[in-house]
Amino acid sequence: MRRHHLAGVGIGPFNLSLAALASGVDSLDAVFFDTRPEFRWHPGLLVEGATLQVPFLADLVTLVDPTNPFSFLNYLRDRGRLLPFYFAERFHPLRAEYDDYGRWAAARLPSCRFGHEVTGIRWAGDAFELTIDGREPVLADHVVLGVGSVPSVPEPLRGLVADPGVLALHSADYLTYRDELLAAESVTVVGSGQSGAEVVLDLLRHRSTVDGLRWFARTPAFAPMEYSKLGLEQFTPDYTAYFHGLPESVRDRLLPTQWQLYKGIDTETIGAIHDELYRRSVTGPPGAVLTPGVEVVGASTVDKEIELVVRHAQQGRGATLRTAAVVAATGYAEAPAGPLLAGLGDAVRRDRRGRLEVGADYRVALDVPGSLFVQNAERHTHGPGAPDLGLGAWRAAVILNAVCGKTVHELPDRTAFTTFGLEDL
Repeated sequence: MRRHHLAGVGIGPFNLSLAALASGVDSLDAVFFDTRPEFRWHPGLLVEGATLQVPFLADLVTLVDPTNPFSFLNYLRDRGRLLPFYFAERFHPLRAEYDDYGRWAAARLPSCRFGHEVTGIRWAGDAFELTIDGREPVLADHVVLGVGSVPSVPEPLRGLVADPGVLALHSADYLTYRDELLAAESVTVVGSGQSGAEVVLDLLRHRSTVDGLRWFARTPAFAPMEYSKLGLEQFTPDYTAYFHGLPESVRDRLLPTQWQLYKGIDTETIGAIHDELYRRSVTGPPGAVLTPGVEVVGASTVDKEIELVVRHAQQGRGATLRTAAVVAATGYAEAPAGPLLAGLGDAVRRDRRGRLEVGADYRVALDVPGSLFVQNAERHTHGPGAPDLGLGAWRAAVILNAVCGKTVHELPDRTAFTTFGLEDL
């Protein structure tokens, strides 16, 4: 039975970052598994011209090791695109470009094994035993879960999205149904974040008419993402450590108030939407309806149309409307790890709400000697930066240092000008 020092479950950007940083560590035997045939990053949302919301420096390795061969700049050099990127003066890469970068890196990392499904993890006395494809198990001293996120659909819309006969979908599948949405008599987009804004912008640009286009959001405004320099320090390791040190009840109250850190829209997209509406207003009102502060509380199909029941939070009243199509741009939730961890039983410690207890070094609290780490499954313990690409390399380096039992990547003691707690005064 093959035994590895480190096994990763899932190969999204975060475990791919770990694989890239681990590749330079001598004598570390690491392997990563993913059920998909290749690396893909939100393929249904690679809308033409859409960009990341983080700079190119937030790649797999640069913010920890700029000399690493798996940097975004080295990807551009290898593709023969370094000078075009320089002249383009782009700080934020295209989404399609980042997707290609991930495949480029994964194809060059022999530790990445695609097309292999990990179905269970158990403690085998002195190592973790991973069940893969129903074949002979693999042993690992350490395991890192990077199983990613899954589309989140509000309860009132779940039945419609699950019905193949209804034109209702999560924005993760937008490109698959784009032609149908462009041709639909009316479309309602639900969701206040970047994905919703990108869908609305694409529909504004390419529908022959925007009459019948509606955009609803629960947030009180179509607000820009926090992008001030000191505000962005809430995505630093310093803030992550501060947030982790807060009592659980305080963290749970704090997270919903930070929605503009991860549910806001970049100002360029907001500006582009306004520009499109203004352009169409030259010949009369554009006809699109944009309304924040609205929640969908009911949905059904009536006479081959979708009927939505909505409620306006500030007005305290509701309305019913018909639409031919719905796009739920309602974000993502952490992929459930329960089935994978069932073999560990009660050895996995959880908080009062049943969530994983995760230490400062991203290690799950276990009642067995092994080390199980998580990536992007710790927002409740580490704050809004958990899904942010900019913290990916740092988290991977912290995990790698813990796995190796020594410092293989030097990390600075301080990363923010802001002092978040009184203990540092």
